[in-house]
Amino acid sequence: MSSSLPVSARLALWFSAFAAGRASLDEARDRVVEDDAAHDVLGLPDQDGPVPLILALGLLRTEGATAAGLALPAPGDPLGLAGPAAFNSEVLDTGEAVVLTGTDLGLVPHRAGAGVQWQVMAAQSHRQLPDPSEADAALRRTLLDTTETLVDLEVARWRPELADELMALRRETDLVLPGGMAPRAVRLVELSTRCRVIVELALEDEGGRTALVPLDHAARRGLVAACSFPWDG
Repeated sequence: MSSSLPVSARLALWFSAFAAGRASLDEARDRVVEDDAAHDVLGLPDQDGPVPLILALGLLRTEGATAAGLALPAPGDPLGLAGPAAFNSEVLDTGEAVVLTGTDLGLVPHRAGAGVQWQVMAAQSHRQLPDPSEADAALRRTLLDTTETLVDLEVARWRPELADELMALRRETDLVLPGGMAPRAVRLVELSTRCRVIVELALEDEGGRTALVPLDHAARRGLVAACSFPWDG
């Protein structure tokens, strides 16, 4: 299984890079879309109907958006969300969203065939976010504990692809990230993404499910922290 960023993480990082002058509009659009078909945005202020992503990025800047962050909630863990209730409910259903800084708007992705439709909604931008240093340290501790548990359960013995992912933890990923990101943020994105792949694989095994709850939480926190503070540290 190849490691890949959630589409909301791609949009958060590349919109922030575009807004900061670290990426062109064309590059930001291309890196968000990757191999998908068209990405369109619905619900933009003063716009009727869907707007192509490349136009929507510029329109969101004119609305005052200066950066973007990531929400990766799970039931009982509203990570990256601060309301209102309608936005929280929608994001909990999808499992991910983008929250814009500088304007109280969020974008929720919905797969539409091979493409994505982003729904713009009112979203509280003043959120409680994990500290990157703390998130990094917690993820590494949790990964060590989880790996030991998975070894004890012999999950990797029955899931060779899980064993491969565990062996690949120290290798560089093929993720394409904005230039100039802080080295710590890059490492945190890469490690969090690999850990989410491990979670996805191990959750398919009855014995690995309980062991993976802490790692899932720590990996989501790491990715939210890195996407919220990509240039710091």
